[in-house]
Amino acid sequence: MDELNGKLIASQILITGLIARVANEQRDPLRFLTDFRDEIKAVVNGVNIAGMDNSDRVRAVAQKTIDELFSLMKPPSSD
Repeated sequence: MDELNGKLIASQILITGLIARVANEQRDPLRFLTDFRDEIKAVVNGVNIAGMDNSDRVRAVAQKTIDELFSLMKPPSSD
């Protein structure tokens, strides 16, 4: 289980870095990140989760993970 958790954390870090890299190439990185986050949340809300007794809990964890990933990204410095 620890190996799986480690792989998931590594994947989250990789995805966060990729999103940040793309955002930095945009004219308005903060707006890009906000729009992207909103799109990802909309996808999570619309995904059909089959085979679970409590899909609301899975959806809530996914939403929390999205919030955590995007909270790691700070607005660009004023330098």
